[in-house]
Amino acid sequence: MVGRAGVLLERGPRRTLAVASFVNMTGSGVFMVSAGLFYTRSVGLSVAQVGLGMGVGGLVGLLSGIPVGHLADRRGPREVYLATLTVQGAVMATLVLVRSFWLFVVAVSLMQLAGSASQAARGPLVRGFAGPRPARFRAHLRATVNLAAASGAVFAALVVQLDSRAAYLCLVLGNALSFLAAAAVVRRLPRLAPVAVPSGTGRWTALKDGPYLLVTALDGVMSMQGTVLVFVMPLWIVGHTHAPRWLVGATVLLNTALVVAFQVRAGRGVDTGAAAAVVWRRSGWAFLAAMALAGVSGGMPGWAAAALLLSATAVHTLGELWQAAGSFELRYRLAPAHAQGQYSGVFRLGSGLAGVVAPSLLGLLCLSGGELGWLAAGGVFVAVGSAVPFAVRWAERTGAREAAAAG
Repeated sequence: MVGRAGVLLERGPRRTLAVASFVNMTGSGVFMVSAGLFYTRSVGLSVAQVGLGMGVGGLVGLLSGIPVGHLADRRGPREVYLATLTVQGAVMATLVLVRSFWLFVVAVSLMQLAGSASQAARGPLVRGFAGPRPARFRAHLRATVNLAAASGAVFAALVVQLDSRAAYLCLVLGNALSFLAAAAVVRRLPRLAPVAVPSGTGRWTALKDGPYLLVTALDGVMSMQGTVLVFVMPLWIVGHTHAPRWLVGATVLLNTALVVAFQVRAGRGVDTGAAAAVVWRRSGWAFLAAMALAGVSGGMPGWAAAALLLSATAVHTLGELWQAAGSFELRYRLAPAHAQGQYSGVFRLGSGLAGVVAPSLLGLLCLSGGELGWLAAGGVFVAVGSAVPFAVRWAERTGAREAAAAG
């Protein structure tokens, strides 16, 4: 059961985990696309209140990844992941009761705590069931969740069209049920026994691993590229170009289609630290080229701006494919087998913090700075990509010395 696009897998734990991811992300995709409208039009919050609450929730959510990841390492990732999915479903369902700002902040914070914990617990499962070709499996998973997100966006469009409280509540409860459905699928996975901890190993090794923390920080900065297509580009198209507004949806669809079609191909051969560093460095240059194209579109006629923005989206997606392949490989390769969950929690810190600051930072650079601002943002990605090979070599040298000392 293997598709040309690389989305389907043969029978076994890998397919089961992919199905669970698809179910989970379909519900989340529905909610993410229309969450802002639910909070403002159904709950009655202002845009400023939604932004503040989401920011607070994002920061609070970062607290759970490391301890829950450590728990998954020691108690078994399948059981902990099941628990986090169940909590996510319960917390999501409580949103139907939210009618004030402070209840919204509490609910969003709990959602982010459960979501961060869930991602940390899922990391050891991905590593444990990856099989002999882990890079290919991780690429399959990313293509799967992107396809699920696109499917969810279709349902979200129907809810937005209805624009009623009843429709939004169905959306919230549907997402809650998707977490429980994903948990039901995960129950079919065999149990993964915890990996024995080498003698003399400290409890919170990930927080003391300097090279890994550096790679995490670099990944966090590079992961800000995800904000470009979903946040900055729509505002740029509508407010700073003569391109038609329907291009906002077209760029998202183009990005999704390219990821689903080519993520597996982009990850081929990315099975060493050196290979991951190479594709990550390439991604920085791709982001710079894409941002240069987007910046130039501001002064062009409508048809020319549309062509430039679609080209920018395609080039940006190429960088995204490379960055994802390199990031996945380093996230798991540089983490010891006995602490995959803990290290997954640490790795999520980088992207989590970046997700909090990226909209403001990239909005300031690209939307206020114009063409020069787009180029400056692209230059940051080039600098980060160029630094990755040095960080990877440091991490691998440190890992080799520690392995020799333990042997």
